Amino acid sequence: MNLYVLRHASAGTRRINPKLDVKRPLDRDGKQQCMMLGRYLNALNLQFDVIASSPLKRSLQTASMVGTETGYEAKVMVAEALSPSATFASFKQLLDELSHYENVLVVGHNPNLQNFLSALVGLNGRTCFRLRKAGMARLDCTRRPATMFWMVEPRLLRSIYTSVTKSSRRKTSRK
Repeated sequence: MNLYVLRHASAGTRRINPKLDVKRPLDRDGKQQCMMLGRYLNALNLQFDVIASSPLKRSLQTASMVGTETGYEAKVMVAEALSPSATFASFKQLLDELSHYENVLVVGHNPNLQNFLSALVGLNGRTCFRLRKAGMARLDCTRRPATMFWMVEPRLLRSIYTSVTKSSRRKTSRK
């Protein structure tokens, strides 16, 4: 199984009231991050078999926007194992349920995702990865421990996008 772990995109400032924070949507930057990530995944010709998301609004929006950009037509699976209060045991159980799929995208929150990534690659108890908002990592979970192939974050995607969209013609001036 190829596991793609995605942290939700930018959603503005955290709310003090937990009931309001659950409903916090993506902001303008977060929507742009999703679009850039979707374009990047399209350039890789990547198709997801299943997309699972935390039940929080910002994660569901991230999952649906990235899914739409990559041509995912099925419904996004809502999984409590990706919520901020989830444990590694529940995350591992979710992975076991999804193990018959080839390409799986999970969308969740930090610090859980960082801890889950570290545990999957065999770094028990040590968090060695920094997953920024709209950051994504690809792991091969066919063997234990998992192997991380790559990690990408919005800054890198933004620099790639701007370098590709610049004109290749030389600037000339008649001044």
